[in-house]
Amino acid sequence: MADPMHQFEIQKIAGLPELAFTLPGVGVIDMSITNSTIAMLLAATLVVVFLAVTTSKAAVVPGRLQVIGEGVFGYIDDLVAGIIGHEGRKFFPFVFALFMFILAMNMLGLFLVFTATSQLAVTASLAVMTILLVVGYGILRNGANMYKLFVPSGVPWYMLILVTPIEIISFLLRPVTLALRLFGNMLGGHVAMKVFAGFVVSLGAMAAGGGLGLLGIPGAALSLGGVVALTALEFLVAFLQAFVFAVLACVYLNDVVNLGHHH
Repeated sequence: MADPMHQFEIQKIAGLPELAFTLPGVGVIDMSITNSTIAMLLAATLVVVFLAVTTSKAAVVPGRLQVIGEGVFGYIDDLVAGIIGHEGRKFFPFVFALFMFILAMNMLGLFLVFTATSQLAVTASLAVMTILLVVGYGILRNGANMYKLFVPSGVPWYMLILVTPIEIISFLLRPVTLALRLFGNMLGGHVAMKVFAGFVVSLGAMAAGGGLGLLGIPGAALSLGGVVALTALEFLVAFLQAFVFAVLACVYLNDVVNLGHHH
């Protein structure tokens, strides 16, 4: 049975020049083009092409492609406005790009050999970028009042000694949970699919030998059914994980946009 973890290995693209430089205090930074880089570039390209195709011929009476494009646009716009409020629409481009990019990478992973969101470095980068936006905007908007994010209203002063550290730790763990949730779901789902697919091949090969090996046919059929079921489930997970990431980004932004109403 093939190694189910082999599909997640980072490999440099043959024939392309290697790009590396040394950063003082950090070491060698390898910027070479890999299968992960290609997957992300392809996902970004597909998002741009999708938006270009669905909006290039906007009409009063929309066609099928325009309906799809406007549907996705309106879905994320309602999400942002519903969680953050009218003022949150300034963050629509960020949340929309985040949702579409993650969704494209997740979907590509179901058709290609490599899934970019199965790499913790990718999901962590998206999570850190989101939290930096939250912190940056929170400081610009609220200044010194940013401390209210960690001091829930209505809590007795003697309880703040316990509650405030918990709030700070909870905030610091946000990028960790964002990154691990997306990474873990994509990694686990693809590993399970690979394992069941391996069962199909190995049991099918055993059945081909005849004799008692024919007992492998029911197992192979059952494993094949598992692959089909997991594939359908992974399409749902691919959308849900992009949606959850976008929702949590909106929730975290809402905390600093509406800081006076925190808790």
